[in-house]
Amino acid sequence: MLVAEVYDIAKNKVSEIELSDAVFGAEVNDAVVYDVVRMQMASRRLGTAATKGRSDVSGGGKKPWRQKGTGRARAGTSRSPIWRGGGIVFGPVQRDYKYKVPKKIRKSALRSVLSMKYQGQKLVVLKDFPLEEIKTKKFQEVVDRFGLKKALFVTDERNEFLEKSSRNIEGIKMIRSEGINVYDVLNHEHLVILEPAVKKLEGALLS
Repeated sequence: MLVAEVYDIAKNKVSEIELSDAVFGAEVNDAVVYDVVRMQMASRRLGTAATKGRSDVSGGGKKPWRQKGTGRARAGTSRSPIWRGGGIVFGPVQRDYKYKVPKKIRKSALRSVLSMKYQGQKLVVLKDFPLEEIKTKKFQEVVDRFGLKKALFVTDERNEFLEKSSRNIEGIKMIRSEGINVYDVLNHEHLVILEPAVKKLEGALLS
């Protein structure tokens, strides 16, 4: 079993915690990490770019002129793509870029990035984070004490005081254990987990 030191918010070591080898000591699989990050990035694409085809633009219901006898080219509608104000040919349409990878792959990727943080000594385990009011200054003091520049905090349950105290601090993100994901872990230098959230993570990733 792996062992991590547990700190309080004053940066005093208060205990140690055993970590699962399968979750925090797994072999890093770059391929599955890439697949999951690519899936997450694709899911964030809006896909809202769109143009109107000839059936979408308004007007053009009447034939501009008779078929024969005018000396001009045949025309059936003023909304033809070759006319000014006409429809667009093969333009972009609204689409959804989302796709999914198997749950086993997502769990494997998450185990890989958690192991990366542990092996790189970028994992911090806090006993708890007592905060009785919404106070950004107090949260910032803890961040500075641990020397965190860009960190992802993982809690075991919803904590309004922590979430609102941290949301205006640049480089800091607060999520609950059920919302942890590969992209956010990789996108932050440090991973700070509250002790109760460790077991919840291990239970979810080993099930």
